[in-house]
Amino acid sequence: MSKRHLFPSLDGLVPKALRGIVAYNPRLNLDETNRVVFDTESPRDRVSIISGGGSGHEPAWAGYVGSNMLAASVAGDVFASPSTKQILAATEAVPSDKGCLLVVTNYTGDCLHFGLAAEKTKARGLPCRMLICGDDVSIGKTGGSLVGRRGLAAQIGVLKILGAAAAQGASLDELYDLGVAVAGQIVSIAATLDHCHVPGRTEHGALNEDEVEIGTGPHNEPGYKKLSPAPSAEGLVRQILSYCLDEKDPERGYVKFSPGDETVLMISNFGGMSNLEMGALVDEVLQQLLADWNIEPSRVYAGCLETSLNAPAFSVSVINITAAAANTNGAYSAEQIKSFLDIRTDTAWEAVAGSQAHPAGQRRKRKEQFVQPPTESRKPVDDARDLKVEPVLLEKMLRGACESLITAEPDLTKWDTVMGDGDCGLTLKTGATALLDAIDSQQLAATGSVVAVLTELEDIVESKMGGTLGGILGIFFVSLRTAVEENSSLATASGPSAVWAKALTTALEHLENYTPAKIGDRTVMDTLIPFADAMKAGQGFEDSVAAAVRGSEATRTMKPRLGRATYVGADADNKELPPDPGAWGAMVAIRGLKSAT
Repeated sequence: MSKRHLFPSLDGLVPKALRGIVAYNPRLNLDETNRVVFDTESPRDRVSIISGGGSGHEPAWAGYVGSNMLAASVAGDVFASPSTKQILAATEAVPSDKGCLLVVTNYTGDCLHFGLAAEKTKARGLPCRMLICGDDVSIGKTGGSLVGRRGLAAQIGVLKILGAAAAQGASLDELYDLGVAVAGQIVSIAATLDHCHVPGRTEHGALNEDEVEIGTGPHNEPGYKKLSPAPSAEGLVRQILSYCLDEKDPERGYVKFSPGDETVLMISNFGGMSNLEMGALVDEVLQQLLADWNIEPSRVYAGCLETSLNAPAFSVSVINITAAAANTNGAYSAEQIKSFLDIRTDTAWEAVAGSQAHPAGQRRKRKEQFVQPPTESRKPVDDARDLKVEPVLLEKMLRGACESLITAEPDLTKWDTVMGDGDCGLTLKTGATALLDAIDSQQLAATGSVVAVLTELEDIVESKMGGTLGGILGIFFVSLRTAVEENSSLATASGPSAVWAKALTTALEHLENYTPAKIGDRTVMDTLIPFADAMKAGQGFEDSVAAAVRGSEATRTMKPRLGRATYVGADADNKELPPDPGAWGAMVAIRGLKSAT
């Protein structure tokens, strides 16, 4: 976990952040003294819903102030509850003829200060109630018997439901009862790869590299237990869902789920998870929910719901909407509660909600969202326009090239991380692995057809190899295959080398239409051009491979003139760099072909 911060101190950071947050929405105002963000258009004829807590959980709670959600929020110091005075200032900022509902997560400081504010508000003759939300299952019923369950990010879902219900005119008591019904039907647990780091502090309780902590809180609290060695993502999700959903667990069987119950899934990024991994996490959770628990959520919300500064951690929450509706004694149906989640706001909720509702008000089944494109039939190889190689030799050559690339991947990745965006090694390894699969599963080399191999390479590059190098290789292989077909007749009179010499030269000439790269520019062309030129000059395969090796080695002393490496290599004069990874990768493949001959 990085300890570096753009703002290295907490001094003045919270009010500065709040000033930035209110700038997102012109209808919001900030009482900077009391750190209260409030909706200037909050109507007096609706119950004012107010929430808050320590800072460091953004967008909670200031980010949820706006239409159909919170009327106001109040922010304490980082991970510290706001004071009673601040909370009272929030109630005064959004006066309501129907009263105010204070909604807090179950932490002692928050409960005490919001509770005292509620009592003071009622003492002034104003209607006020306080709802406490606790959804964490990690501590269990015995360990948490006195304080109840800790609050995690599912409280944001409660706020969304209550905000929409308030906008439709619900009374204070109706909102309180609805909130109790929903909050009581939530199970959540969090897991962290490391604890967050607070600006200005020297320690943050770091985990070891082989540890994952399960049952953590959003304030750097220790978890229920540490798992070492760290489980796989699949294994971690399996444990998380078991804690949440195993009704036979006497400590954690808080909510029962029956077949057909409408459910909501909420996954909150604690701030340090990449969006890429969050997407994969959502997919894994949904797969296991359906396969192991027969649960297919009606709504899915994922993203930074309630964070913990920069923690690489997340929480998973499942809400039983059907059971929540039943606990309202007929006041609200499951469809109504889902509709409250679907009502649009102008708050940070929209960042995780997207467009959840369909015209019929139903989320499509997951399997309906995955569409397979029509399979394209491949044109059969015309033997009259093909170049044949003895099948055993062809397979050995292809395996030699692929295995060499896979072995070289760590170095290629390392060099491309220094000079580019780090994807070259994995791009080439992906292509090599796919070609090996085709050799094994399709018996690709069995007929000795060069055109069949080049056609397969076209498909692999187009479907699996992205980035600049993938684009270059895609054009190259298409042109090379076409040139082999057009010049295959040369093999009869002059041998296969003549076909390769002509085809390689033609393919590189076509490639020049799409890239200006020449020898000396420190690109893959520093390998391909010398190889093709040597073949064209009749130097033979071994000498042509040697030319490719020399070309790739020469890139160590070249100044980059194209691509991302130009920015890194701007001061590279008189300094030897790593070889260009694209040029080196092409050389490794060509040399791998030769190793089998």
